[in-house]
Amino acid sequence: MKELSTRLLLALALLLGVTAPARADDISAAGRGVVRIVTIAVVEGEVVGFGHGSGFAVAPNRVITNAHVVEAAERYPGDVVIGVVPSEGDKSYQGRLVAIDADRDLALIEFGGIRLPALTFYNGPVSEGDAMIALGYPGNVDLATARSAADFITPLSPVRSQGVFSGRRNLQGVNVLLHTAGIARGNSGGPLLDPCGRVLGVNSAVTRADDGDASFGFAIGNDEVAAFLREAGQTMPANGVACTSIADRLAQDRSEAERMRAADEARMREEAAKAAADRESALDQALVDNFALRENFMAAAALLLVLGAMGLGAGAVLYTGGKQREALWAAGGGGVLVLASLITFFTRPAFDPKTIESAARVAVPPPAQAGGLGKLVCTIEPARSRVTVSSTQDVNIDINADGCVNGRTQYAETGQQNWQRILVPDDEQTVSVLEYAPSTRTYSTTRYLLPAGQMADARKLRSDVKIKACSTDQAARADLAAKQQAIRTALPQVFNERLVYSCKPAS
Repeated sequence: MKELSTRLLLALALLLGVTAPARADDISAAGRGVVRIVTIAVVEGEVVGFGHGSGFAVAPNRVITNAHVVEAAERYPGDVVIGVVPSEGDKSYQGRLVAIDADRDLALIEFGGIRLPALTFYNGPVSEGDAMIALGYPGNVDLATARSAADFITPLSPVRSQGVFSGRRNLQGVNVLLHTAGIARGNSGGPLLDPCGRVLGVNSAVTRADDGDASFGFAIGNDEVAAFLREAGQTMPANGVACTSIADRLAQDRSEAERMRAADEARMREEAAKAAADRESALDQALVDNFALRENFMAAAALLLVLGAMGLGAGAVLYTGGKQREALWAAGGGGVLVLASLITFFTRPAFDPKTIESAARVAVPPPAQAGGLGKLVCTIEPARSRVTVSSTQDVNIDINADGCVNGRTQYAETGQQNWQRILVPDDEQTVSVLEYAPSTRTYSTTRYLLPAGQMADARKLRSDVKIKACSTDQAARADLAAKQQAIRTALPQVFNERLVYSCKPAS
């Protein structure tokens, strides 16, 4: 019976449409990890029941949803098939119930055949009035647009709706978030997100809206989700860094660039003023040194002249006394001293402006060579980062003068004397631009969360990269830089995440 229902599900999966192109923002990026959960009940070869809800990936091959969405599969495991329908692609996949908690209304489903981007949970503070976005597959939309049962297993981007956080409540003993994002039956199990696309809770229920009453949604809180996943042995990717919008991040980057430019200009002015002052001081000192040296030369010449005259006088006295040999030595020595005096006098330093200018020149140190190499520990700088999906733990890198990182990954030189590597993995929908600036010991990771089509294009460009390991061949590194620039050009203008780290030598 299970084999028959599986064949039925796979047969329906052949009737697939084309997904709409995803928007390049955080919510769309999160939406690529959101799925439709379909349950099909088959008895004696006949479909006798059909249901659907929403879910989202907590691992590449696991999704979380509400227990009430898949309770029939738990109750009748041999007759009910769980289908996992991604938001992209052209196939649906059969799922297997791994864990279920009826009290918390949560369930964990495992599947194979595809790897989905796992959503990240936000474990920081939430304030009333904060914006929240619901993603999922509301049943009222499906009923209005579906033309056949096949439409329910056709990959399609989830529906988004926005509201605000209205406070925390307790619903049948479970901690929930009350919010105003529009949800309906079918949204059950889908994520409630912050503006950065991180999970705040799992949508589970909606209030009745009788007689024109306003409708509110309930989402199971992350503390309940964390406890459920922990009991199921499933890790939960999370971070608590406050959400910064792309516009704010870019504006802060521009402000930081302006601040750094102004600081550089001020530093250059200070250095120019100091150099001018040092030159004037050096010129004054050169003049004093020149005068003192001239005086020393003239004093030495006078002393040598006196000694020479005394030698000549002694020679004359010795000669008159009949001591011709001693007179000759004395007169010769006196003559040498007189000659030395004349030479000293005429070779004394002159008041030559060019010579003095040359002596007054201040030595300018050469430009600082790129440092900051070796083993480093890099720590996140939240004020300079935009964190959405990644952990903020320290990063350890070991980079040498040829741009070899950790002994295995070759980075390419950039125009700013930095080192850069672009990673395009086969099993993730993320392109990462890794860059290290030795002069400031700054390491950064810029991530682009791309739809399947753009990832395929990036992987095609990556296939042209020939260098696979560290190399000292500058020509090979230049080719790597050119190939990476082609990948960089194909990326969106705006990133999804940027992590900026400050590095220091590892102990």
